[in-house]
Amino acid sequence: MPVPTGRLALAVAVGSVVVLGVDPPWGLVGVNTALFVVALVDWSLAVRPSAIAVERELPGVVQLGADAEVVWRVRNPSDRRLHVRVSDELAPSLRATTRRVRLTLPRRARVSARARFRPSRRGRFEPTEVVVRVDGPMRLAARQQRRSLPGVLRVHPSFRSRADAELRIDRARILEVGLRSARGRGGGTDFDQLREYQVDDEFRRVDWSATARAGRPIVRTYRAERNQTVLLLLDTGRTMAGRIEGLPRLDHAMDAVMTVTAVATRLGDRAGLVAFDAEVRSVVGPGHARDQLRRVTDAMYALEPRLWESDYRGAFVTTLARFRRRALLVVCSELTEQAVSETLLPALPLVARDHVVVVAAARDPQLDAFAASVPSDASGAYRKAAAVAALDARRRLVARLRRLGVTVVDEPPGRLAPRLADAYLDVKATGRL
Repeated sequence: MPVPTGRLALAVAVGSVVVLGVDPPWGLVGVNTALFVVALVDWSLAVRPSAIAVERELPGVVQLGADAEVVWRVRNPSDRRLHVRVSDELAPSLRATTRRVRLTLPRRARVSARARFRPSRRGRFEPTEVVVRVDGPMRLAARQQRRSLPGVLRVHPSFRSRADAELRIDRARILEVGLRSARGRGGGTDFDQLREYQVDDEFRRVDWSATARAGRPIVRTYRAERNQTVLLLLDTGRTMAGRIEGLPRLDHAMDAVMTVTAVATRLGDRAGLVAFDAEVRSVVGPGHARDQLRRVTDAMYALEPRLWESDYRGAFVTTLARFRRRALLVVCSELTEQAVSETLLPALPLVARDHVVVVAAARDPQLDAFAASVPSDASGAYRKAAAVAALDARRRLVARLRRLGVTVVDEPPGRLAPRLADAYLDVKATGRL
């Protein structure tokens, strides 16, 4: 059906002024009839939207919060100049500068339009339609049509700790090649080479036989073991829906997962992922190929917290059934008293005996601020008391987990990923695997 344009509305306004000087009702009827006929003729002369070629170009992958660009390309197949408007089906959370463009197309020409966007939510976006409107020659009426134009955009979680991961990779490699020695309890167990003693070398590393042959102090250097297995168990249950610093706890956990995966695979170990809530939702087998970080990210970027209780026992059973080799199990979850006491603690004996277990959780820095505050009124006092009680309960949970031999990393979001990477490197250096 015909779509009126702004120019037609302007013509109606001008016609209403003309009608004021003509005896009613014939003047009004005549003006309306004339405008209706002209608009109908204009609509009939408009090019059909189905004849207009429209393409949309989206980047395949964008990181959360990063700037990107969408491009529309429109081609005019006719021999006359056209005025075309395109409205796209872009989600509001993509925060595009615009999703509607107005183009003037010369005859037989192809014109592009662009818009910037910055996603505020990760996940998979599938715009499927655009609306194309073509004005008639007099631009009083237009033809409009919905067009199928499927597309896919994947918004990955932001890897905010990438610089911290690179720093730890470089540091571990320096220690590995023996440019300076690790702590007394570290350094790995795989023999690497003999070299001359340096000031900061450990005395116990001296090889006395080689020293006697060379006539000068010689030490043995070791490299950390490779091809060990790190399995990251990502909790996507109800406790991970809470927000810290504007993001769900799950997003902070994903940053930690990507950090450990990047560090482990770059150091020659095998990293894998098991994402779960009431059921196992995604599994990536351990590997150390160059694209392992991409595989892990692809497996978890579209996950959202489900308001169900997480089944740790089921996740552990699935993990043990699929991956029998001794591994470092990193459980990224939340330290909520009821959830930990009723689900995680009873399930830990399944894995604590044969595997090294690390539990990582993001602590809300607002709790620390409330607990350290000096209240000035009754509401502030209640808030401080609640924060102190919550932190005390959290400390008790951490103590219970550590008594079971579990390493606990409980840090604010900005420090969670690097501290978890440090815990992995500590396990690796001490040969606990």
